[in-house]
Amino acid sequence: MISVNNIAVQFSGTPLFDQISFIINDKDRIGLVGKNGAGKSTLMKIIKGIHVPDQGNVVIPSSQTIGYLPQEMESKSTKSVFDEAMTAFSEVIHLREKIEHLEHEIKSRSDYESDEYHLLLRKQSDVYERYNLLEGHSIHVNTEKVLTGLGFEPEEFTRPINQFSSGWQMRVEIAKILLQQPDLLLLDEPTNHLDIESIEWLEEFMISFKGAVILVSHDRAFLDNVTKRTIEISMGKIYDYKANYSEYVELREERLESQIATFNNQQRQIKQVERFIERFRYKSTKSKQVQSRIKMLDKLEEVDLDVFDESSIHFRFPPAPHCGNILLEAKHLTKDYPQKRVLNNLNFTLIKHDRIALVGKNGEGKTTLSKIIAKVLDYTGELKYGKNVMIEYYAQDQADFLDPDKTVFQTIDDVATGDIRPKIRTILGGFLFGNDAIDKKVKVLSGGEKSRLSLAKLLLTPSNLLILDEPTNHLDMRSKDILKTALLQYNGTLIVVSHDRDFLQDLTNRVFEFSKGTFREYIGDIYDFLESRRLKTLSQLEAGNRKKAPLTNQEAPSLNKKNYEKRKTFDKEVRRLKNFVEKVESEIELLEAEIKKTEEILIQPEKFKDKVLGVQVYKEYERLKGLLDLEMKKWEKAHAELEAYVKQND
Repeated sequence: MISVNNIAVQFSGTPLFDQISFIINDKDRIGLVGKNGAGKSTLMKIIKGIHVPDQGNVVIPSSQTIGYLPQEMESKSTKSVFDEAMTAFSEVIHLREKIEHLEHEIKSRSDYESDEYHLLLRKQSDVYERYNLLEGHSIHVNTEKVLTGLGFEPEEFTRPINQFSSGWQMRVEIAKILLQQPDLLLLDEPTNHLDIESIEWLEEFMISFKGAVILVSHDRAFLDNVTKRTIEISMGKIYDYKANYSEYVELREERLESQIATFNNQQRQIKQVERFIERFRYKSTKSKQVQSRIKMLDKLEEVDLDVFDESSIHFRFPPAPHCGNILLEAKHLTKDYPQKRVLNNLNFTLIKHDRIALVGKNGEGKTTLSKIIAKVLDYTGELKYGKNVMIEYYAQDQADFLDPDKTVFQTIDDVATGDIRPKIRTILGGFLFGNDAIDKKVKVLSGGEKSRLSLAKLLLTPSNLLILDEPTNHLDMRSKDILKTALLQYNGTLIVVSHDRDFLQDLTNRVFEFSKGTFREYIGDIYDFLESRRLKTLSQLEAGNRKKAPLTNQEAPSLNKKNYEKRKTFDKEVRRLKNFVEKVESEIELLEAEIKKTEEILIQPEKFKDKVLGVQVYKEYERLKGLLDLEMKKWEKAHAELEAYVKQND
C-alpha cells in the first residue's frame, strides 16, 4: 500500500495541487483523468520520486517496486530489441550468477557437517527461492511473449533498437516495464505508441497483472476495460470514484446534480429565514424567534459547489462543397520504398459520403495510403479523382508543420481569406485560445495546444474529402468527444486512421484492414468489424503467418508460445460466447417483463371499451411472444454452442 499525503505543488504561483491525499492499494486499477495540463503526469512523477512536491510526501514501503513509463523518452541503446528487453531482468541475471557461484563453492567443499557448509546451503536455498519467484527459468519465453504481443515480428528481435522509430523504441520500454513485474505500474499514455492489436493485447496483460496500476490515457475503451477506479484531477483537487471511466462520468454527473439540488434547497431555506429575520427584527413579541433563527444561520454549514474546469473546444466543420458521386478510383496502386513494398496493387473506389476507417498494425501502409490520396506522396498505378474533389489532410505529425516562430494568431491569419478573416478570433476562441493565448509563439505551446491549432486550420478551407491520420493524439477526453461530434455532423467524405476504438465507434461505415501490403474491406464500424471476425481483439489477424526466428539463447519457446496462443484463442472465444448468451438472456428478461405487463392489461377486459384498442393490445402480446420464442431458440443454440466448444477444447 502506497500513501500520497497532502501533496501541494505550485507553478509560477498558480496551485497545481492543493493538499491532495489518497491511498494506492496493492491491486488497484486506477485511471488518472483530467484536462491537459491538470497535473496527471506531474503526479505520476511525484509518486515515482522524480519530482519533489512543495508540500506533503509519498510513503512507499521499502519492499515496493515501481515501474514508470513517461509519455516520451529517447533511447540511446545500440543493443538488439531482444537484448534490450532482457535488461529488465538484471536482478534475475545477478541471481543466476550468484547461484552458479554458490554451486561451484558447494561442490568444492567436503566439510559437510560444518556450520559454514550449512550456511552456504541456506544461502543457496534463499537465492533459488527468489529466482523461482521471479520466474527466472522463463525469462526468454516471457520476453518473446511480451515483444510479440506488442507487435514485434520474431525476425525483428535481433535488429538493433536504434534502427526503429521512436514509437517502436517506446514499445521496447513498455516491454521492459511489463517484464519487471513491479508492485506498481505507472503508465503515462501507453496507447499513444500502439496500434489496436497491441492495445488490446496490453489490456489482457493488465487485467491479469498481479500488482497495482495507475494509467493516464485518453483511450476510453482502454480505461473501461482495464481500470476499476478513477481519480479525476480538476482545479487542484482530486475526486476519487470506485468505477471505470464510463461509470465515473455517470457518477460524476449524478453527484453534481445532487450537489446543485442540495445547494439550491439550502439557499431557498436561508432566504426564507433571512426574510423572517428582516420582517420581525424590531418586533418585541418575535425577538426570541428572531434570535433563534440568527443562531441557526450562524451554525449552518453551507453547502459548497465543487468548481470544475468545464472549458472545452467547440466547432463545426464548414459544409462540404458539391462534388460528383465518385470521389476517386484506384487501380493497381503500388508504393515502394527502398527496403520494402508498402502497398501492393490496390484497387478500390471511394464513393461520396463514404466514411472509412483504416486499421491494422503500424507500418502496414495506412499513413502511406492517406498521404497518396492527399497528393503528398508519389506512387505507381492509377489514381483518378472525381469532379470538384477538394481535400483537406491532417497528418499524424501535423503540429510539426507549424512555424514555431509565428504566434497563434499569425498561424491562422496567414492562411485565412475572404469572409473568414474577421472570424479568426472567434475560431481561435472555440479552440481555447483566448486573448492572451493568441499572442503565444507556437514553439511554447504544449502538444495538445499544437494539435488544437492544427485542427483550427482545417476549418479555414471547406472540403468534401477529409483525411485524418491519428487526429486524437494529444487531445483530452472532452476535446475528442467534441471532435467526434463535429465529424458525425460533417456532410462530406471521411477517411480516418486511428487506434482509438471508442473514437471510431459509429463514426465510419467501412473498415479497411491493412496487412502485408494490401487490405481487406469490412462493412460497418470498428466493432462490427471485430465481431465479424469473431474477435474482441485484433491480436489473431496474423498469428497464422508468423514465423519463428532464431534467438541467442538455448531455450526453445515456440511450444510455449503455441500453447499460450491456443489458450488465449480459447479464452477469447469462450468470453465471446458467454457474452452473447448473457446478451440474449437480458433480451429474454426484457421481453418477459413486457409480456407480463401486457398480460395484466388483457386480464382486465372491462378497460377495452374500444374494441380496436383491445385488438391492438392482443396483437402486441402475440408479437412479443413470437419474439420471445425466437430469443429462446437463439439462447438454446448459443448455449449448446458454448458447451460444445468448451467440451471440444477442454
